[in-house]
Amino acid sequence: MSSEQFDEALKRVLVHEGGYADHPADPGGATMKGVTQRVYDGWRRRQGKALASVRHITNAEVAAIYRFQYWDEIRADAMPPGVDYVVFDGAVNSGPAQSVKWLQRALGVAADGQVGAATLDALDRHRDHDRLIADILSRRLAMLKALRTWPHFGVGWSRRVAEVKRHGQAAAMGSVGPAPTWSKAGAQPATLDDLATAPAPIGGSAGAVAGGGSAAVLIDQAKDTLQPMVGSGGWLDTIFAGLVAAGVAVAIGGAVYGIWASRRNRKVAAVVSGEATADLSELRHIGRAVA
Repeated sequence: MSSEQFDEALKRVLVHEGGYADHPADPGGATMKGVTQRVYDGWRRRQGKALASVRHITNAEVAAIYRFQYWDEIRADAMPPGVDYVVFDGAVNSGPAQSVKWLQRALGVAADGQVGAATLDALDRHRDHDRLIADILSRRLAMLKALRTWPHFGVGWSRRVAEVKRHGQAAAMGSVGPAPTWSKAGAQPATLDDLATAPAPIGGSAGAVAGGGSAAVLIDQAKDTLQPMVGSGGWLDTIFAGLVAAGVAVAIGGAVYGIWASRRNRKVAAVVSGEATADLSELRHIGRAVA
């Protein structure tokens, strides 16, 4: 694959990534063209250069970092036009390993997040690149929708995926797709760290959930205390009956939560592995003017 393919892909990715930003909550520090201060510091150290503000990063440094950390990592030079860009953009937004898993699932090979001989062989044999790109992006969209910040950034991410799809499929057919556009939400990193997993049960185990956790323990202790005094038909009997009912309610609630949490975490596992897919038809309404 020629360097022109990388240059064109990088140009489009940089539009999505935007310019300078400095969010206090970003652990990587200030960001310029998608490169964080932390990454830039590491890059300059490896080059034997003095540290500098990422605001002043040169275009040559930006290109070198993107090629080293993303393009070469996913072996995009060995991928056909269109597919290379789609996997590259996913790598930048969600990490190389995750983007490669989407590709591997779409190809039907083991999803280990590493582009090896088996992945490249399957890619060579997959002739319908238009369909392959759609399959990759349906998996990417499924992960994005599983993130806690989807309600905040979902529109921007959706537009980014829609634009990547349009250009990727156009490039696969030998043409040039529409120009990409920038949005603040679309530039937000979308990584597995933000997955909305089910909260851990009280006590830290499934058994604690099934038994209702600490609430069930307290109810059982109260029942044990009252048991010797029950049977007179007085108010203690009423309290004991209430505790029994409460224990049953807690146990049922814990069991229901356990079922829900198990299903939720199975969905998360499918997202992580790249198995889960989403319907790309919902992207048709994403307009270029959406922020």
